[in-house]
Amino acid sequence: MAIAEARTRWIALIVLCLGSLMIVLDTTIVNVALPSIQKDLGFSETSLAWIVNAYLLTFGGFLLLGGRLGDLYGHRRLFLAGITLFTLASLACGLSTTQGMLVAARAVQGLGGAVTSAVSLSLVMTLLTDLGERTKAMGVFGFVAAGGGSVGVLLGGVLTDILNWHWIFLVNVPIGAAVCVLSVRILPGGSGPATSQRLDVAGAVTATGALMLAVYAIVNGNQVGWVTARTLGLLAGSVVLLAAFLVVESKVSSPLAPLGLFRLRNVATANVAGMLWAAAMFAWFFLSALYLQHVLGYSPLEVGLAFLPSCLIMAAFSVGLSAKMVMRFGIRAPMATGLVLASIGLILLVRAPLDGSYATDVLPTMILLGFGAGTAFNPVLMAAMNDVAPTEAGLASGIVNTSFMMGGALGLAVLASIADRRTDDLRASGHSAVSALNGGYHVAFVVGAVFALGAAALGAVFFRGGVPAQAHGGEHAVGAPAAEAEL
Repeated sequence: MAIAEARTRWIALIVLCLGSLMIVLDTTIVNVALPSIQKDLGFSETSLAWIVNAYLLTFGGFLLLGGRLGDLYGHRRLFLAGITLFTLASLACGLSTTQGMLVAARAVQGLGGAVTSAVSLSLVMTLLTDLGERTKAMGVFGFVAAGGGSVGVLLGGVLTDILNWHWIFLVNVPIGAAVCVLSVRILPGGSGPATSQRLDVAGAVTATGALMLAVYAIVNGNQVGWVTARTLGLLAGSVVLLAAFLVVESKVSSPLAPLGLFRLRNVATANVAGMLWAAAMFAWFFLSALYLQHVLGYSPLEVGLAFLPSCLIMAAFSVGLSAKMVMRFGIRAPMATGLVLASIGLILLVRAPLDGSYATDVLPTMILLGFGAGTAFNPVLMAAMNDVAPTEAGLASGIVNTSFMMGGALGLAVLASIADRRTDDLRASGHSAVSALNGGYHVAFVVGAVFALGAAALGAVFFRGGVPAQAHGGEHAVGAPAAEAEL
């Protein structure tokens, strides 16, 4: 009986990972197909960005609210709602024949993805309460989050080259349908752990508004300028709404995000470190992909294959080795070690030449980054989720996903801006177009390495040592009196 129950739990984890993989894939799979979409539907350069921005805007804006709704109304119910919405929106994207239809469907896709992502981690924590099983499960989940992007590039190249761009969306439909059916049969149902509380409407409106304004400002910052009235005004509006949110949360009886949650040292540290780590990951993933395409002349399919070694290493560490390291050494040492390895990998990319070869100039950094990501993601996720009470699991899941998303979006915007500025300076000084482009990437890789080192330092200094608590929402749950849980 115990064996059957254990098998069911791991099948449920696979279902959750499939759902999460769909969401992760869609952040990168579209990038490969953008030229084909532009040619087919007649997008301008400016409007083409909204295929990506519409998704990011709703995805980033609704993560926090989606997680809290899961706590209130049931994590499985929200997971099913999110996957269903995402699948239907994917169908609409695949059938789109106009620009407006595609952009609107992408926005709905982002909303479904936000709800799904926000409750996925909390469902993992609910399913697997044994520390060893939970650590392995978080490793698998972390691999999906870290490795899914490169899978998206590979799959996007294959589908676009062999079929057409419509299939990068339509491929989600059978997978989403299967996830929905399996979720109903396998995932634990029931009402939310915080069902006795009411939805904090004022908090939901101010938090969602603040996040959407911030995402909108960030994703358009490079295009319209960072010091323009539009960008600064949007960021100021986001800050005002954030301040209003904090005031609301300090006064209402059932807050959307209890402020005590952020006094948990591991939770707070994990989210800040997660933002820096996501920024470093985007430096690796997106900018190295651009280097391979625009400097070395790789095709989209070749770019995806170039990332394969790092994915395989991440898989090996995430599925088993990282879990053993956390069980043996706790959260702090594996996380810091992994991020230091990742930073070294990014530094190696600073010397990537114009005529670089894969074996000597790309593969070593892919190996180091594979080791780094595979080692670090598990402890970061464990730190963000393990100390939280069951009634706050969905919220904590939404917060950590928001941190990763915002860190990645802001990091990519900053790195792209730095790379563009350096490229322009090199062009003005007489460098060729390709040489200037490569020089811009080099500077961005240095900044990405600094982000990774910053995350490593935060984890090494502020994470509590020792092995994570056995039970979900253990001794350092929200409201627990243990002084060391607080900042």
